[in-house]
Amino acid sequence: MDVARRRLRPALEWLVAAAFLIATLAVASMIVQELRAARPSPSTPAAEVTLPPPSVPPRAISVPVLLLLDGKQLRLGDTLEQVSGLLGRSAEMGTQEIGRGALGERLTRHYDHAGTRFILVFEPFELNGRPRVAGIYIQ
Repeated sequence: MDVARRRLRPALEWLVAAAFLIATLAVASMIVQELRAARPSPSTPAAEVTLPPPSVPPRAISVPVLLLLDGKQLRLGDTLEQVSGLLGRSAEMGTQEIGRGALGERLTRHYDHAGTRFILVFEPFELNGRPRVAGIYIQ
């Protein structure tokens, strides 16, 4: 009986050491996966810097919300339909510019409403999404 214990003890020690080694490798693998997931990928649209279209003057100021003199307000994220319903076609000035954005077509429109001149940039926030206000610029 004593001889059997002597033979099993080294095998049991090796088995425990192998289990600890496997557990250590599993923890290290999880740490590496978390570090990779935490770093933003340069190919994701959120990591891209969105520059204003060329038709926006260099001194134009970007704002997240625009309060108009007649009490109406425009916000980043408003849909093209909401803005058209709020302002109407009569507020549009000149021609609109169509370009390429990060996730689809980018539309730039110039407006003059209730004495306020501004530029709205519309583009989708997701692939195949509806155009939304991505930029509000005051001249």
